[in-house]
Amino acid sequence: MPLRFLEYTSPDDWTGITSWLARRDAGEDNVEPLVRDILAQVRDRGDEAVAEYTRRFDCPSLTPTQLAVPKADIACALEQIPAEDAAIIREAAANIRDFHLRQKQNSWITTPAPGTTLGQLVLPVDRAGLYVPGGQGGETPLISSLLMNAIPAQVAGVKTICVVSPPRKDGTLNPYILATAAILGIDTIFMCGSAWAIAALAYGTESIPRVDVIAGPGNIFVTTAKRLLVGQVGIDMIAGPSEIAILADSTATPKWLAADMLSQAEHDPLASSILISPDNRLLDEVKMELALQLSTLPRQEIASKSLAEWSALVHVPDLATGMELINRLAPEHFELSVADPWAWIGSVRNAGAVFMGHSTPEPVGDYFAGPNHVLPTLSTARFSSALSVDTFCKKTSLICTDQAYIGTHGSKVARLARLEGLEAHARSVEQRLENP
Repeated sequence: MPLRFLEYTSPDDWTGITSWLARRDAGEDNVEPLVRDILAQVRDRGDEAVAEYTRRFDCPSLTPTQLAVPKADIACALEQIPAEDAAIIREAAANIRDFHLRQKQNSWITTPAPGTTLGQLVLPVDRAGLYVPGGQGGETPLISSLLMNAIPAQVAGVKTICVVSPPRKDGTLNPYILATAAILGIDTIFMCGSAWAIAALAYGTESIPRVDVIAGPGNIFVTTAKRLLVGQVGIDMIAGPSEIAILADSTATPKWLAADMLSQAEHDPLASSILISPDNRLLDEVKMELALQLSTLPRQEIASKSLAEWSALVHVPDLATGMELINRLAPEHFELSVADPWAWIGSVRNAGAVFMGHSTPEPVGDYFAGPNHVLPTLSTARFSSALSVDTFCKKTSLICTDQAYIGTHGSKVARLARLEGLEAHARSVEQRLENP
C-alpha cells in the first residue's frame, strides 16, 4: 500500500512537508469560471436558473414551484424513520445545544466615568442559510451537518433559518434530513444544491429568501461559490478537504490509530491523515493495520487515494518535536493519543479541535459529544475557529457622552482629527464646545 514515510527532526524539515500539502487546495481555480457563471445566472434569473441547474444535475423533472419542501412533508418525516434513530438524533441535538449554550454572549453596558456610557449589543442576524450536502445521491444523509449548523444559529437567536439540500432523482429529500429538521423545529427547506443553492441564498430568488449568513460544508463548487461571495454575505468559513493529525506514543493501539486515519481518508481523495510518533515500531504496525482494514472498507477506492497522495507516517525524535510539527500543521482534527494527554494540552497552539487520549476518536466529536464539527482546515486553525454561536451574531458598539465629556475631551478629539487631515471631523466636535 503506497504511503509516505517521513522524518521530522527540526523546523528545517518543514519546507518539504508544507510544499507537499499546499497542493491539496489547487483545484478551486479550475472551477472558478464555471461558478462565476452560475452565480450570475441565479442572480439574474432566480428560481428558473436554480431549477434548471437542479434538473441538469440532480432531479430531471424539478420545476421552480417544487423547490420548497411542503411543511407537511417535514412534519410527517419522523414517522418514516425508526424511533430508535430519532431518539439518537434527539440526544445528539441535546448535547450539541448544551455545548453551544455555553458560548452565548450577552450585551453589556458600562459607565467608566461620569458622563460616559459605553457598551456592546450582541445581536443575532435576521436570516441564516444552511447548506446540507446530499451525500451519495441522497442515500447517505448528512444529519450531523444539519445539527451542527442549525443549533448554533438557534442558540444565537436567528429568527429565520433556511435549509438547502440537493434533491434525489425522484424529487424528494432523504427522510432523515427532514426528520432532523422536524426535531429542530425547522420548516423552511429548499431542494437545491451546489453553487446555485449558495447563490440563491446570497442573492435571494422568488422562492428562496436572501440571507445574512451562509454556513455548511460542500464540494469544491460550494466552497468556491462561498469564497466568491465573501463581502456580499456572511460566510462561516472557506473550508477545504478534511484532515486529521495524530500524535501517538508507544501506549497507543495500532488498530485504533489505523481506524482513526481511515475515518478521515474515506471522506475524500483529497483528505489527509497524518500519524506522528517517536516509535518506529508503532508506525510499522499502523501501516500493516491500514492495509488490513482498508481491504474491507466500503469506500476503499477513495481512502486509498487519500492515503497514497495526502497522508503520511512521520517519525520524530520525541513527543515535543511531534507537538512542534502539529502546531505547524494546524490540523482540523488533532488526536492526542498519548499516555497522559493532559500533560501536553498546554503545548497546543494551533488545532481546530483536540481529541484527548486513547478513548476519544474523532467521530465522537463529529456526531455526538457536543462541540461543533465545522472546523478550519488547510492550516487555517492558525487564525480561525470552529463554527459557533458567534458565527450567527454581530456586535454593535454603544457610545453615549454628555456635554461635560465634550468640554473635557473635545479639543483632544479635534486635534486627532486634524492630524489626519479631517477638518470636518474636528469642527463637528468644536461646534459643541462653542455652543454648549
